[in-house]
Amino acid sequence: MLQNMTTFLLNAAFGILTFLLVLRFLMQWTRTAFQNPLGQMSMALTDFMVKPARRLIRPVKQWDLSTLILALCMQIALFALLALLAGAPASPVFWLWQAVFGVLGQIVDVFFYAILLMAILSWVNPYSPIYGVLNQLSAPIVEPLRRLLPPIQGFDFSALVALILLQMLSHIVLPGLAVSIL
Repeated sequence: MLQNMTTFLLNAAFGILTFLLVLRFLMQWTRTAFQNPLGQMSMALTDFMVKPARRLIRPVKQWDLSTLILALCMQIALFALLALLAGAPASPVFWLWQAVFGVLGQIVDVFFYAILLMAILSWVNPYSPIYGVLNQLSAPIVEPLRRLLPPIQGFDFSALVALILLQMLSHIVLPGLAVSIL
């Protein structure tokens, strides 16, 4: 039971930190303004790692590689700790492989939650200050779908289609790729 609780806590702590790093990376990539509660939170909780890392790893155009590499390092550390806790043999290549798919999964999760919250807010409170942030953050996924699926009777189904595709990517495609390539 103690091992299960430790595993759960490690997954939660490293998962939240990775999620915040990926959120920060995607907000920078989509040029979403950080002058909002979501941006301020992600910066406040990740600055202690990102600022020192930026001295070593420089951004390339709009790609903040230091933040992305830190997210990858968080996932590698998580899988290494979980392997050590389980008494599994050390396998840094396998940890790296799991970490890559862990970060990809977190990227999918950030887009999923941004689109889901945006869809809910569009019905409940479209004038919420966070709505514009979520709209801008989810634009790389939703905008191409909006071009393919015009509104039907005034209803925009692009968010629903995006959520279904992201869930398929998260639960079928990424796990299938992770196993098949190994």
